Amino acid sequence: MVRRKRRKKESLETDIMELLNLTPLMDVFTVLVVFLLITAVFTSITIMELTVPTGAGGAASKPNFAIEVIVRKAGLEIANGASVEAAIPNIDNKYDLKKLSEMLLRLKAQYPEKEDATVLMEPKVEYDYLIQVMDAVRGAEVRAEGSKEVEKIVLFPKISIGDAP
Repeated sequence: MVRRKRRKKESLETDIMELLNLTPLMDVFTVLVVFLLITAVFTSITIMELTVPTGAGGAASKPNFAIEVIVRKAGLEIANGASVEAAIPNIDNKYDLKKLSEMLLRLKAQYPEKEDATVLMEPKVEYDYLIQVMDAVRGAEVRAEGSKEVEKIVLFPKISIGDAP
């Protein structure tokens, strides 16, 4: 009788242990973790220092030339702080960043000591366009005549951003 009870108890324990066999489950999770780690996309975040124009300050002794690039839905405008100097219309619903770079290169040639510029955005213009315009204002790629080499020129690295008037 005692033997039968032991056999029943042993068989119950072995049945439960067979049901709780976790080895295959652990194998599946191990493969899943390795797969997720391999396919994960690791991104890098770049931080750019910007200055925000302030309304504070006293009266300036002499008027300062300010470079403003205004991003509108219809196109780009380059202003000097008081009036619009040039307007660059959109081509096929895209901003002409190449022409913007050319005009900013001319401005940099006229004012080589100038390092700051302001980018002003109209409401409801996509954020991606702000980044593209800021990249064009910050620097340009110039190809020398007769050369296949591209030279990167720093234009206006100190960029302020704001809302367009």
